[in-house]
Amino acid sequence: MTQPVHPQTRIGHIHLKVADLDRAIGFYSGVLGFELQQRYGPQAAFLSAGGYHHHIGLNTWESKGGSPAPHGHTGLYHTAFLYPDRAQLADALRRVVQAGIPIDGAADHGVSEAIYLRDPDGNGVELYRDRAEADWPRNAKGELKMVNTPLDLDALLAEAPAA
Repeated sequence: MTQPVHPQTRIGHIHLKVADLDRAIGFYSGVLGFELQQRYGPQAAFLSAGGYHHHIGLNTWESKGGSPAPHGHTGLYHTAFLYPDRAQLADALRRVVQAGIPIDGAADHGVSEAIYLRDPDGNGVELYRDRAEADWPRNAKGELKMVNTPLDLDALLAEAPAA
């Protein structure tokens, strides 16, 4: 039997091929609020939350002027950004709404609440917050039982901190 990965292992960052670096920075920094940490001229940039070296890498090395991958093909489904609480998820939603970015969907999964959208290059983006593990839905055997019910976005927006 294969040993499971160490429980403290995490996904450290994403690195995306983008068509237009400034447009991508405008979304990830200007809309979502990640801070630009370093830029390599017109070809690459690294952004983060809280001053970390980078959570998001963006580059045009192989994709400048490119088009999004067609639907029905393999590739990245979405990146997911975890917010510390419901108020910060509400703040992220407010940023997206104010920027006029369409929302593809929103769901309450029991373990988390999630909002789905696309970045300017068509990459899927999930903005979510986890519930406390003690509040996760479980069946009679104690096994995790996630759900997929609608998330009330108006109620969530009402919880956004003052801008």
